[in-house]
Amino acid sequence: MDRRKFLKVAGAGSAAATVAACDAPQAPAIVESMPKLTWRLTSSFPKSLNTIYGAADTFARYVSEMTDGRFTVQVFSAGEIVGGLQAADAVTDGTVEIAHTASYYYWGKDPTFAIATCIPFGLNCRMQYAWMYEGGGMELMNEFYRPYNIYALPGGNTGAQMGGWFRKEINTPEDWRGLKMRIGGFGGAILSRLGAVPQQIPGGDIYPALEKGTIDAAEWVGPYDDEKLGFYRVARYYYYPGWWEGQALLHFFINLENWNALPKSYQAIVQAAARTADTTMTARYDMQNPAAIRRLVQAGAILRPFSENVLDACYKASNDVYTELSTTNASFKKVYDAMTAVRAEGYLWFQLAEHTSDTYMMIQQRKNAL
Repeated sequence: MDRRKFLKVAGAGSAAATVAACDAPQAPAIVESMPKLTWRLTSSFPKSLNTIYGAADTFARYVSEMTDGRFTVQVFSAGEIVGGLQAADAVTDGTVEIAHTASYYYWGKDPTFAIATCIPFGLNCRMQYAWMYEGGGMELMNEFYRPYNIYALPGGNTGAQMGGWFRKEINTPEDWRGLKMRIGGFGGAILSRLGAVPQQIPGGDIYPALEKGTIDAAEWVGPYDDEKLGFYRVARYYYYPGWWEGQALLHFFINLENWNALPKSYQAIVQAAARTADTTMTARYDMQNPAAIRRLVQAGAILRPFSENVLDACYKASNDVYTELSTTNASFKKVYDAMTAVRAEGYLWFQLAEHTSDTYMMIQQRKNAL
């Protein structure tokens, strides 16, 4: 056989071997790397809040689609397995593999939990993402979560929130005194310094409390969700901004042992699905809030800004609390210092490009020129 014939025969044999390999059943190693798994996810939110609850559905759908159904996540709303405020505990003790929740709900365990979601006068949405994904924030928080048997991934952001619904006007810092308000996270600790009586109540229970007069005011998220919950029917004044939530980052809390047991390919899929759910939630809120605020005003809501003197008093109270915590809680100080460094640099930049560009366009909007 001459050299050319040999190479031709050899090439055909190699191609045939390749085809045979492709037609053969999947190698055991590939099957083992994509095991069949079913996880249970408990949400801290009711199904009626389709945007915030919907992030868990988005996550579950992408995990399933990216694994051809080999890895499925069953989503349960608040109360179906555990209450909305017990989601983190359910992950810690292994009752569920994963939860979709707000880290600041658990600030009573340690105030450091709050920083991952938001604290009063903290970061805006863009800065929070920059810190989490590129500034070491996610790594810092997962170091903190480790003793709680939790691994966390960002799971959606509401953007800047509204200041809530009030039965009476808030004109001075003194108007906070004695006011019973549903407020989540760290904001309640600040308001208590000003004489308010904070209440942490799950989303689905806020309206009855406001209607019965158990509370005098309530904050939740913003126009789209607030309209669904019907607060405008029992409280007229709708304040802004939600200085305690210049953004609010939700998280997927994953049982650390379950996370570590996942194949690397599944870990990457979970991370990609969480990132998709994360950005999808923010986009949905930004699309739905403008029309909702119009409808709320048409339904009788009275928009009111918090005055500068009210905000100044809240800002001072916030900084007093942060100073005290930083002297007694090493974990809080470590994460807080990292966050405030991002805040200082972020606002230095945002005031130049983002703020001036947005301000000019808002002027055009007021001129009906858009």
